[in-house]
Amino acid sequence: MNEQNRGNPLGSAPVSGLMMKFAIPSIIGMLVSALYNIIDQLFIGKAVGTLGNAATNIAFPFSTACMAVALLLGIGGASCFNLTMGMGDKKRAGFFAGNSITMLTLCGLVISGITLLFLTPLLKLFGSPDNVLPYAQDYVKVTALGFPFLILTTGGGHIIRADGSPRMTMVLNLTGAVINTVLDAVFVLGFHWGMKGAAAATVIGQVVSAIIVFVYMFRFKTVSLSLEHFKPDTRIIQRICMVGMASCFNQLAIAVVQIVLNNSLKHYGALSEYGDSEPLACAGIVMKVNMIVFSIVIGLAQGTQPIESFNYGARQYDRVRKAYKLAVMAGAGVSLVAFALFQVFPRQILSLFGTGSETYFRFGVKFFRVFLFFTWINCLQPITSTFFTSIGKSIKGVFLSLTRQILFFIPFLLILPLFLGIDGIVYTGPIADLLSAIVAIVMAKYEFKNMKALEIEALAMYDT
Repeated sequence: MNEQNRGNPLGSAPVSGLMMKFAIPSIIGMLVSALYNIIDQLFIGKAVGTLGNAATNIAFPFSTACMAVALLLGIGGASCFNLTMGMGDKKRAGFFAGNSITMLTLCGLVISGITLLFLTPLLKLFGSPDNVLPYAQDYVKVTALGFPFLILTTGGGHIIRADGSPRMTMVLNLTGAVINTVLDAVFVLGFHWGMKGAAAATVIGQVVSAIIVFVYMFRFKTVSLSLEHFKPDTRIIQRICMVGMASCFNQLAIAVVQIVLNNSLKHYGALSEYGDSEPLACAGIVMKVNMIVFSIVIGLAQGTQPIESFNYGARQYDRVRKAYKLAVMAGAGVSLVAFALFQVFPRQILSLFGTGSETYFRFGVKFFRVFLFFTWINCLQPITSTFFTSIGKSIKGVFLSLTRQILFFIPFLLILPLFLGIDGIVYTGPIADLLSAIVAIVMAKYEFKNMKALEIEALAMYDT
Protein backbone atom coordinates (compact mmCIF):
# COMPACT_ATOMS: atom_id res chain seq x y z
CA MET A 1 0.00 0.00 0.00
CA ASN A 2 1.46 3.37 -0.94
CA GLU A 3 2.00 6.18 1.54
CA GLN A 4 -1.13 8.08 0.51
CA ASN A 5 -3.36 5.04 1.10
CA ARG A 6 -1.89 4.55 4.56
CA GLY A 7 -2.91 8.09 5.47
CA ASN A 8 -6.37 7.94 3.89
CA PRO A 9 -9.00 6.38 6.20
CA LEU A 10 -10.80 4.90 3.17
CA GLY A 11 -7.85 2.55 2.77
CA SER A 12 -7.07 1.80 6.41
CA ALA A 13 -10.01 2.43 8.80
CA PRO A 14 -12.36 -0.47 9.70
CA VAL A 15 -14.86 -1.02 6.90
CA SER A 16 -17.82 -1.29 9.28
CA GLY A 17 -16.97 2.11 10.78
CA LEU A 18 -16.60 3.67 7.34
CA MET A 19 -19.97 2.20 6.35
CA MET A 20 -21.56 3.92 9.33
CA LYS A 21 -19.82 7.18 8.51
CA PHE A 22 -20.78 7.25 4.83
CA ALA A 23 -23.97 5.19 4.63
CA ILE A 24 -26.00 6.85 7.40
CA PRO A 25 -25.72 10.41 5.99
CA SER A 26 -26.30 8.99 2.51
CA ILE A 27 -29.43 7.16 3.68
CA ILE A 28 -30.72 10.32 5.34
CA GLY A 29 -30.00 12.28 2.18
CA MET A 30 -31.86 9.78 0.00
CA LEU A 31 -34.74 9.61 2.46
CA VAL A 32 -35.03 13.37 2.38
CA SER A 33 -35.20 13.30 -1.42
CA ALA A 34 -38.00 10.73 -1.23
CA LEU A 35 -39.76 12.72 1.48
CA TYR A 36 -39.95 15.78 -0.80
CA ASN A 37 -42.51 13.85 -2.84
CA ILE A 38 -44.11 12.10 0.14
CA ILE A 39 -44.66 15.36 2.04
CA ASP A 40 -46.26 17.00 -0.98
CA GLN A 41 -48.44 13.91 -1.43
CA LEU A 42 -49.57 13.99 2.20
CA PHE A 43 -50.61 17.65 2.11
CA ILE A 44 -52.14 17.39 -1.36
CA GLY A 45 -54.08 14.28 -0.37
CA LYS A 46 -55.59 16.09 2.59
CA ALA A 47 -56.26 19.41 0.84
CA VAL A 48 -57.00 18.44 -2.78
CA GLY A 49 -57.96 14.75 -2.71
CA THR A 50 -57.71 11.82 -5.10
CA LEU A 51 -57.24 13.91 -8.25
CA GLY A 52 -54.37 15.77 -6.60
CA ASN A 53 -52.72 12.47 -5.65
CA ALA A 54 -53.13 11.24 -9.21
CA ALA A 55 -51.55 14.48 -10.49
CA THR A 56 -48.40 14.01 -8.40
CA ASN A 57 -48.10 10.49 -9.83
CA ILE A 58 -48.33 11.87 -13.37
CA ALA A 59 -45.62 14.43 -12.48
CA PHE A 60 -43.31 11.82 -10.94
CA PRO A 61 -41.37 11.00 -14.18
CA PHE A 62 -40.10 14.60 -14.25
CA SER A 63 -38.47 14.19 -10.85
CA THR A 64 -37.11 10.79 -11.85
CA ALA A 65 -35.54 12.25 -15.01
CA CYS A 66 -33.86 14.95 -12.90
CA MET A 67 -32.55 12.28 -10.55
CA ALA A 68 -31.19 10.34 -13.53
CA VAL A 69 -29.09 13.31 -14.66
CA ALA A 70 -28.02 14.08 -11.09
CA LEU A 71 -26.83 10.50 -10.55
CA LEU A 72 -25.15 10.31 -13.97
CA LEU A 73 -22.95 13.29 -13.16
CA GLY A 74 -22.94 13.07 -9.36
CA ILE A 75 -22.16 9.38 -8.83
CA GLY A 76 -20.07 9.32 -12.00
CA GLY A 77 -18.00 12.28 -10.81
CA ALA A 78 -17.75 10.96 -7.25
CA SER A 79 -16.65 7.49 -8.35
CA CYS A 80 -14.03 8.90 -10.76
CA PHE A 81 -12.82 11.26 -8.04
CA ASN A 82 -12.37 8.47 -5.48
CA LEU A 83 -10.87 6.01 -7.98
CA THR A 84 -8.34 8.62 -9.05
CA MET A 85 -7.52 9.52 -5.45
CA GLY A 86 -7.06 5.81 -4.68
CA MET A 87 -4.54 5.58 -7.51
CA GLY A 88 -2.63 8.50 -5.98
CA ASP A 89 -3.40 11.02 -8.77
CA LYS A 90 -4.59 13.90 -6.61
CA LYS A 91 -3.95 16.54 -9.27
CA ARG A 92 -6.33 14.99 -11.82
CA ALA A 93 -9.05 14.14 -9.28
CA GLY A 94 -10.15 17.78 -8.88
CA PHE A 95 -11.22 17.99 -12.53
CA PHE A 96 -13.81 15.26 -12.01
CA ALA A 97 -15.38 17.18 -9.12
CA GLY A 98 -15.38 20.55 -10.89
CA ASN A 99 -16.68 19.28 -14.24
CA SER A 100 -19.47 17.41 -12.48
CA ILE A 101 -20.73 20.58 -10.81
CA THR A 102 -20.61 22.54 -14.08
CA MET A 103 -22.54 19.93 -16.03
CA LEU A 104 -25.10 19.46 -13.24
CA THR A 105 -25.94 23.16 -13.45
CA LEU A 106 -26.14 23.28 -17.25
CA CYS A 107 -28.26 20.15 -17.56
CA GLY A 108 -30.69 21.42 -14.93
CA LEU A 109 -31.32 24.58 -16.92
CA VAL A 110 -31.89 22.61 -20.13
CA ILE A 111 -34.36 20.17 -18.55
CA SER A 112 -36.29 23.00 -16.92
CA GLY A 113 -36.61 24.83 -20.23
CA ILE A 114 -37.77 21.75 -22.15
CA THR A 115 -40.35 20.90 -19.48
CA LEU A 116 -41.91 24.37 -19.47
CA LEU A 117 -41.93 24.54 -23.28
CA PHE A 118 -43.66 21.18 -23.83
CA LEU A 119 -45.53 20.81 -20.53
CA THR A 120 -49.03 19.80 -21.66
CA PRO A 121 -47.95 17.29 -24.37
CA LEU A 122 -45.54 15.69 -21.89
CA LEU A 123 -48.21 15.36 -19.19
CA LYS A 124 -50.56 13.67 -21.66
CA LEU A 125 -47.72 11.38 -22.77
CA PHE A 126 -47.17 10.47 -19.12
CA GLY A 127 -50.76 9.21 -18.91
CA SER A 128 -52.76 12.11 -17.48
CA PRO A 129 -56.56 11.75 -17.74
CA ASP A 130 -58.45 14.93 -18.66
CA ASN A 131 -59.79 15.45 -15.14
CA VAL A 132 -56.27 15.22 -13.66
CA LEU A 133 -54.49 17.41 -16.23
CA PRO A 134 -55.21 20.86 -14.69
CA TYR A 135 -53.85 19.73 -11.31
CA ALA A 136 -50.71 18.30 -12.91
CA GLN A 137 -50.17 21.50 -14.91
CA ASP A 138 -50.42 23.67 -11.80
CA TYR A 139 -47.91 21.47 -9.99
CA VAL A 140 -45.26 21.03 -12.69
CA LYS A 141 -45.31 24.65 -13.90
CA VAL A 142 -43.81 25.60 -10.56
CA THR A 143 -41.64 22.55 -9.79
CA ALA A 144 -39.94 22.85 -13.20
CA LEU A 145 -38.41 26.13 -12.03
CA GLY A 146 -36.63 24.18 -9.33
CA PHE A 147 -35.17 21.46 -11.54
CA PRO A 148 -31.71 23.11 -11.81
CA PHE A 149 -31.54 23.35 -8.01
CA LEU A 150 -32.83 19.79 -7.50
CA ILE A 151 -30.20 18.38 -9.87
CA LEU A 152 -27.36 20.44 -8.38
CA THR A 153 -28.36 19.47 -4.84
CA THR A 154 -28.65 15.74 -5.57
CA GLY A 155 -25.54 15.43 -7.74
CA GLY A 156 -23.50 17.88 -5.70
CA GLY A 157 -24.26 15.89 -2.57
CA HIS A 158 -22.39 12.91 -4.03
CA ILE A 159 -19.37 15.07 -4.83
CA ILE A 160 -19.36 16.45 -1.29
CA ARG A 161 -19.60 12.91 0.12
CA ALA A 162 -16.67 11.82 -2.06
CA ASP A 163 -14.66 14.66 -0.53
CA GLY A 164 -15.10 12.98 2.85
CA SER A 165 -17.96 15.15 4.12
CA PRO A 166 -21.04 12.90 4.29
CA ARG A 167 -22.48 14.94 7.15
CA MET A 168 -22.54 18.06 4.99
CA THR A 169 -24.51 16.11 2.36
CA MET A 170 -26.95 15.18 5.09
CA VAL A 171 -27.20 18.79 6.28
CA LEU A 172 -27.99 20.22 2.86
CA ASN A 173 -30.72 17.62 2.27
CA LEU A 174 -32.23 17.99 5.72
CA THR A 175 -32.29 21.77 5.41
CA GLY A 176 -34.31 21.59 2.20
CA ALA A 177 -36.69 18.99 3.64
CA VAL A 178 -37.43 21.00 6.78
CA ILE A 179 -38.10 24.14 4.74
CA ASN A 180 -40.35 22.17 2.39
CA THR A 181 -42.37 20.67 5.23
CA VAL A 182 -42.92 23.97 7.04
CA LEU A 183 -43.85 25.84 3.87
CA ASP A 184 -46.17 23.01 2.75
CA ALA A 185 -48.18 23.52 5.91
CA VAL A 186 -48.22 27.30 5.40
CA PHE A 187 -48.93 27.37 1.65
CA VAL A 188 -51.30 24.41 1.30
CA LEU A 189 -53.18 24.34 4.60
CA GLY A 190 -52.74 27.97 5.67
CA PHE A 191 -53.03 29.93 2.42
CA HIS A 192 -55.02 27.22 0.55
CA TRP A 193 -52.81 27.46 -2.53
CA GLY A 194 -53.35 23.78 -3.38
CA MET A 195 -51.03 22.20 -5.96
CA LYS A 196 -49.14 25.44 -6.62
CA GLY A 197 -48.49 25.92 -2.91
CA ALA A 198 -47.01 22.41 -2.51
CA ALA A 199 -44.84 22.96 -5.57
CA ALA A 200 -43.60 26.37 -4.35
CA ALA A 201 -42.63 24.89 -0.98
CA THR A 202 -40.60 22.20 -2.74
CA VAL A 203 -38.75 24.67 -4.97
CA ILE A 204 -37.81 27.01 -2.12
CA GLY A 205 -36.32 24.09 -0.16
CA GLN A 206 -34.31 23.03 -3.20
CA VAL A 207 -32.94 26.53 -3.76
CA VAL A 208 -31.59 26.75 -0.20
CA SER A 209 -29.96 23.30 -0.49
CA ALA A 210 -28.34 24.24 -3.81
CA ILE A 211 -26.83 27.37 -2.22
CA ILE A 212 -25.15 25.15 0.39
CA VAL A 213 -23.62 23.02 -2.39
CA PHE A 214 -22.34 26.10 -4.17
CA VAL A 215 -20.71 27.49 -1.02
CA TYR A 216 -19.07 24.14 -0.19
CA MET A 217 -17.28 24.03 -3.54
CA PHE A 218 -15.05 26.88 -2.33
CA ARG A 219 -14.14 24.86 0.78
CA PHE A 220 -13.24 21.49 -0.75
CA LYS A 221 -11.05 19.51 1.66
CA THR A 222 -9.04 16.85 -0.16
CA VAL A 223 -8.08 18.99 -3.16
CA SER A 224 -8.12 22.74 -3.74
CA LEU A 225 -10.61 23.56 -6.51
CA SER A 226 -9.95 26.50 -8.82
CA LEU A 227 -11.79 27.89 -11.84
CA GLU A 228 -9.86 25.63 -14.23
CA HIS A 229 -11.39 22.56 -12.57
CA PHE A 230 -14.90 23.79 -13.51
CA LYS A 231 -14.06 24.43 -17.17
CA PRO A 232 -15.77 21.68 -19.25
CA ASP A 233 -13.31 19.08 -20.53
CA THR A 234 -14.73 16.58 -23.04
CA ARG A 235 -12.51 13.70 -21.92
CA ILE A 236 -13.32 14.25 -18.25
CA ILE A 237 -17.06 14.51 -18.93
CA GLN A 238 -17.02 11.35 -21.08
CA ARG A 239 -15.33 9.40 -18.28
CA ILE A 240 -17.81 10.73 -15.70
CA CYS A 241 -20.75 9.72 -17.89
CA MET A 242 -19.32 6.27 -18.58
CA VAL A 243 -18.97 5.52 -14.89
CA GLY A 244 -22.28 7.13 -13.91
CA MET A 245 -24.35 5.47 -16.65
CA ALA A 246 -25.56 2.58 -14.49
CA SER A 247 -27.16 4.81 -11.88
CA CYS A 248 -28.53 7.12 -14.57
CA PHE A 249 -30.06 4.33 -16.63
CA ASN A 250 -31.62 2.84 -13.52
CA GLN A 251 -33.46 6.12 -12.91
CA LEU A 252 -34.35 6.55 -16.59
CA ALA A 253 -35.71 3.02 -16.57
CA ILE A 254 -37.85 3.91 -13.56
CA ALA A 255 -39.17 6.95 -15.46
CA VAL A 256 -39.98 4.86 -18.54
CA VAL A 257 -41.69 2.25 -16.39
CA GLN A 258 -43.67 4.96 -14.61
CA ILE A 259 -44.90 6.38 -17.92
CA VAL A 260 -45.90 2.96 -19.30
CA LEU A 261 -47.43 2.01 -15.95
CA ASN A 262 -49.49 5.22 -15.78
CA ASN A 263 -50.86 4.71 -19.27
CA SER A 264 -51.63 1.05 -18.55
CA LEU A 265 -53.40 1.91 -15.29
CA LYS A 266 -55.40 4.60 -17.07
CA HIS A 267 -56.41 2.24 -19.92
CA TYR A 268 -57.16 -0.95 -17.99
CA GLY A 269 -58.55 0.99 -15.02
CA ALA A 270 -61.17 2.53 -17.31
CA LEU A 271 -62.19 -1.00 -18.33
CA SER A 272 -62.53 -2.12 -14.71
CA GLU A 273 -64.69 -1.21 -11.71
CA TYR A 274 -61.98 1.19 -10.45
CA GLY A 275 -62.10 3.82 -13.22
CA ASP A 276 -59.13 5.63 -14.79
CA SER A 277 -58.14 7.89 -11.86
CA GLU A 278 -58.31 5.73 -8.72
CA PRO A 279 -55.65 3.19 -9.82
CA LEU A 280 -53.35 6.09 -10.74
CA ALA A 281 -53.77 7.66 -7.31
CA CYS A 282 -53.26 4.34 -5.46
CA ALA A 283 -50.24 3.34 -7.51
CA GLY A 284 -48.66 6.76 -6.98
CA ILE A 285 -48.95 6.42 -3.21
CA VAL A 286 -47.67 2.82 -3.18
CA MET A 287 -44.69 3.65 -5.40
CA LYS A 288 -43.73 6.66 -3.30
CA VAL A 289 -44.03 4.76 -0.02
CA ASN A 290 -41.85 2.05 -1.53
CA MET A 291 -39.40 4.79 -2.52
CA ILE A 292 -38.74 5.30 1.20
CA VAL A 293 -37.48 1.72 1.44
CA PHE A 294 -35.67 2.00 -1.87
CA SER A 295 -34.05 5.22 -0.70
CA ILE A 296 -32.58 3.46 2.32
CA VAL A 297 -31.22 0.71 0.09
CA ILE A 298 -29.79 3.17 -2.43
CA GLY A 299 -28.33 5.19 0.45
CA LEU A 300 -26.56 2.04 1.64
CA ALA A 301 -25.26 1.41 -1.86
CA GLN A 302 -24.07 5.00 -2.24
CA GLY A 303 -22.45 4.83 1.19
CA THR A 304 -20.26 1.98 -0.06
CA GLN A 305 -19.22 3.87 -3.20
CA PRO A 306 -16.21 5.80 -1.80
CA ILE A 307 -15.02 2.69 0.07
CA GLU A 308 -15.35 0.36 -2.92
CA SER A 309 -13.91 2.85 -5.42
CA PHE A 310 -10.86 3.82 -3.35
CA ASN A 311 -9.96 0.29 -2.29
CA TYR A 312 -10.48 -1.20 -5.74
CA GLY A 313 -8.14 1.47 -7.11
CA ALA A 314 -5.67 0.62 -4.32
CA ARG A 315 -6.05 -3.16 -5.00
CA GLN A 316 -7.36 -3.88 -1.51
CA TYR A 317 -10.01 -6.30 -2.71
CA ASP A 318 -10.87 -7.79 0.67
CA ARG A 319 -12.14 -4.38 1.80
CA VAL A 320 -14.23 -4.08 -1.38
CA ARG A 321 -15.88 -7.43 -0.70
CA LYS A 322 -16.57 -6.58 2.92
CA ALA A 323 -18.23 -3.25 2.04
CA TYR A 324 -20.51 -4.96 -0.48
CA LYS A 325 -21.52 -7.75 1.91
CA LEU A 326 -22.27 -5.32 4.75
CA ALA A 327 -24.52 -3.29 2.43
CA VAL A 328 -26.43 -6.39 1.32
CA MET A 329 -26.96 -7.59 4.89
CA ALA A 330 -28.23 -4.19 6.04
CA GLY A 331 -30.40 -3.80 2.93
CA ALA A 332 -31.96 -7.23 3.43
CA GLY A 333 -32.85 -6.37 7.03
CA VAL A 334 -34.58 -3.13 6.05
CA SER A 335 -36.40 -4.82 3.16
CA LEU A 336 -37.76 -7.58 5.39
CA VAL A 337 -39.23 -5.03 7.80
CA ALA A 338 -40.83 -3.16 4.88
CA PHE A 339 -42.29 -6.40 3.50
CA ALA A 340 -43.97 -7.10 6.83
CA LEU A 341 -45.45 -3.58 7.04
CA PHE A 342 -46.76 -3.68 3.47
CA GLN A 343 -48.44 -7.04 4.04
CA VAL A 344 -49.99 -6.23 7.42
CA PHE A 345 -50.88 -2.50 7.27
CA PRO A 346 -51.58 -1.54 3.62
CA ARG A 347 -54.97 0.11 4.26
CA GLN A 348 -53.63 2.11 7.20
CA ILE A 349 -50.75 3.42 5.08
CA LEU A 350 -53.13 4.44 2.29
CA SER A 351 -55.35 6.24 4.81
CA LEU A 352 -52.49 8.58 5.70
CA PHE A 353 -52.83 10.16 2.25
CA GLY A 354 -56.51 11.05 2.47
CA THR A 355 -59.85 9.34 2.02
CA GLY A 356 -61.29 7.44 -0.90
CA SER A 357 -64.03 5.07 -1.99
CA GLU A 358 -64.15 1.40 -1.04
CA THR A 359 -62.95 0.43 -4.53
CA TYR A 360 -60.03 2.82 -4.10
CA PHE A 361 -58.91 1.08 -0.92
CA ARG A 362 -59.57 -2.39 -2.32
CA PHE A 363 -57.29 -1.78 -5.28
CA GLY A 364 -54.68 -0.04 -3.13
CA VAL A 365 -54.46 -2.92 -0.64
CA LYS A 366 -54.07 -5.45 -3.46
CA PHE A 367 -51.42 -3.30 -5.14
CA PHE A 368 -49.45 -3.01 -1.90
CA ARG A 369 -49.53 -6.73 -1.07
CA VAL A 370 -49.01 -8.24 -4.51
CA PHE A 371 -47.01 -5.65 -6.43
CA LEU A 372 -44.46 -5.34 -3.59
CA PHE A 373 -44.43 -9.02 -2.59
CA PHE A 374 -40.70 -9.40 -3.32
CA THR A 375 -39.69 -6.18 -1.56
CA TRP A 376 -37.52 -8.32 0.73
CA ILE A 377 -35.03 -9.10 -2.09
CA ASN A 378 -35.23 -5.75 -3.89
CA CYS A 379 -32.00 -4.61 -2.26
CA LEU A 380 -29.80 -6.89 -4.38
CA GLN A 381 -30.18 -5.15 -7.74
CA PRO A 382 -29.40 -1.51 -6.75
CA ILE A 383 -26.57 -2.46 -4.37
CA THR A 384 -24.93 -4.71 -6.96
CA SER A 385 -25.41 -2.20 -9.77
CA THR A 386 -23.76 0.54 -7.68
CA PHE A 387 -20.96 -1.89 -6.80
CA PHE A 388 -20.07 -2.34 -10.48
CA THR A 389 -20.19 1.42 -11.00
CA SER A 390 -17.91 1.97 -7.99
CA ILE A 391 -15.20 -0.33 -9.33
CA GLY A 392 -15.32 1.32 -12.76
CA LYS A 393 -17.16 -1.49 -14.61
CA SER A 394 -19.91 0.72 -15.96
CA ILE A 395 -21.18 -1.63 -18.69
CA LYS A 396 -22.03 -4.34 -16.16
CA GLY A 397 -23.60 -1.74 -13.92
CA VAL A 398 -25.71 -0.40 -16.77
CA PHE A 399 -26.89 -3.86 -17.77
CA LEU A 400 -27.86 -4.75 -14.22
CA SER A 401 -29.62 -1.42 -13.71
CA LEU A 402 -31.82 -2.19 -16.73
CA THR A 403 -32.78 -5.75 -15.78
CA ARG A 404 -35.68 -5.03 -13.44
CA GLN A 405 -37.27 -2.13 -15.27
CA ILE A 406 -36.61 -2.64 -18.97
CA LEU A 407 -35.77 -6.31 -19.56
CA PHE A 408 -38.39 -7.79 -17.24
CA PHE A 409 -40.99 -5.26 -16.04
CA ILE A 410 -42.08 -3.61 -19.30
CA PRO A 411 -42.47 -6.85 -21.34
CA PHE A 412 -44.63 -8.44 -18.62
CA LEU A 413 -46.51 -5.15 -18.16
CA LEU A 414 -47.46 -5.19 -21.84
CA ILE A 415 -48.34 -8.92 -21.99
CA LEU A 416 -50.04 -9.92 -18.71
CA PRO A 417 -52.87 -7.31 -18.78
CA LEU A 418 -53.95 -8.66 -22.17
CA PHE A 419 -55.03 -11.84 -20.36
CA LEU A 420 -55.64 -10.67 -16.78
CA GLY A 421 -56.78 -7.06 -17.23
CA ILE A 422 -55.68 -4.63 -14.52
CA ASP A 423 -54.66 -7.59 -12.29
CA GLY A 424 -51.94 -8.34 -14.84
CA ILE A 425 -50.35 -4.99 -13.97
CA VAL A 426 -50.37 -5.92 -10.28
CA TYR A 427 -48.61 -9.27 -10.87
CA THR A 428 -45.91 -7.73 -13.06
CA GLY A 429 -44.08 -6.23 -10.04
CA PRO A 430 -43.15 -9.42 -8.15
CA ILE A 431 -42.13 -11.28 -11.32
CA ALA A 432 -39.70 -8.51 -12.34
CA ASP A 433 -38.31 -8.20 -8.80
CA LEU A 434 -37.57 -11.93 -8.51
CA LEU A 435 -35.88 -12.25 -11.91
CA SER A 436 -33.68 -9.16 -11.43
CA ALA A 437 -32.55 -10.41 -8.01
CA ILE A 438 -31.47 -13.73 -9.53
CA VAL A 439 -29.41 -11.92 -12.20
CA ALA A 440 -27.76 -9.72 -9.53
CA ILE A 441 -26.73 -12.77 -7.49
CA VAL A 442 -25.18 -14.50 -10.51
CA MET A 443 -23.26 -11.40 -11.66
CA ALA A 444 -21.94 -10.58 -8.18
CA LYS A 445 -20.78 -14.15 -7.61
CA TYR A 446 -18.87 -14.16 -10.91
CA GLU A 447 -17.25 -10.77 -10.23
CA PHE A 448 -16.02 -11.79 -6.79
CA LYS A 449 -14.52 -14.92 -8.32
CA ASN A 450 -12.58 -12.70 -10.75
CA MET A 451 -11.58 -10.38 -7.91
CA LYS A 452 -10.18 -13.33 -5.98
CA ALA A 453 -7.98 -14.19 -8.96
CA LEU A 454 -6.73 -10.57 -9.11
CA GLU A 455 -5.95 -10.73 -5.39
CA ILE A 456 -3.89 -13.91 -5.81
CA GLU A 457 -2.07 -12.33 -8.77
CA ALA A 458 -1.28 -9.20 -6.74
CA LEU A 459 0.05 -11.27 -3.83
CA ALA A 460 2.24 -13.28 -6.20
CA MET A 461 3.73 -10.08 -7.64
CA TYR A 462 4.33 -8.74 -4.12
CA ASP A 463 6.14 -11.95 -3.07
CA THR A 464 8.45 -11.80 -6.08
